[in-house]
Formats: sequence, C-alpha cells, structure tokens
Amino acid sequence: MIVFRLSKSKYATDLSGRGTETSGGRWNSKGVAMLYTSESRALCTTEIAVHAALGNLPNDYSIIIIKIPDKASIKELAVSKLPPDWQSFPHSHSTQKLGDQFSADHEFLVLKVPSAVVDGDHNFLLNPNHKDFGKVSVINIEPFTFDERLFAK
Repeated sequence: MIVFRLSKSKYATDLSGRGTETSGGRWNSKGVAMLYTSESRALCTTEIAVHAALGNLPNDYSIIIIKIPDKASIKELAVSKLPPDWQSFPHSHSTQKLGDQFSADHEFLVLKVPSAVVDGDHNFLLNPNHKDFGKVSVINIEPFTFDERLFAK
C-alpha cells in the first residue's frame, strides 16, 4: 500500500513520530509516538490546510511517498464505532485514548482511521515502535508547493 505524508522539508526523512510525540494529535496524546499518513496527496494537503492560518502560505514542505508492506497488520476504526465527539475541534481526548491504546498494544503496524476533515477519506497511522516498522520504506521525497488559493483571506 502506498501512503503519503506532508512535512516540513527538514523533517522529511524523519519517520520516528517524534513530532506528534512532542505535541500530541487527534489520535495520540503527548508522549506517544505516531506517524500520520494519508491515502492521497489531496488529503495530506487538506489536513495541513485546516491547521494553517488564513493568509499564511505554508512553505518549504516535502511530500513523502511511503510503502507499507502488503502483508502489514492493519486495524480499522469504523466511523460507527467511534465516540460521538471524534470529529470535534479542537480534537477530543476520546480519540487520543483509542490511538494510545493502539500504540501500546503493539498488535498492529497500522491504524486506519476516517479523516475528520474529508468525509469518506482515510488516514493511516503508523506505530514506529511496532516490530514490523522497519519494513516500511520511503519510495520518494519530493518538494511540495501549496496552491496559495487554499490560504487566501
């Protein structure tokens, strides 16, 4: 499976999940490493755009194209099984608990979650502490430029 990740260029080769470990995210608490990826470049773009201030065009980004082994263990969280506040902004602790448990269990390499931003699309969270994480590979890293119309006031 091919997934995509957008990051500041200086962190493009870092797949450790340290960024979200430091700050936390929708699907992980501070202190829990998680690598966020998306099923498409477009979803990556949207996920970044919702966190950027209008009028501030993100610059110096790269798109990382990542291969997850075809036989990777994947746990999927269906929307129907999620807490009612899973899409809330700011994100709730209920989704963090789900991701933290996924990470702590070490049973699955990948957690497939619905995007809180684009209905019907999915993000793929990778546990960098899973025994099979070393089988995940970077196919390519390319410079990425955001369309300024997405951030115009």
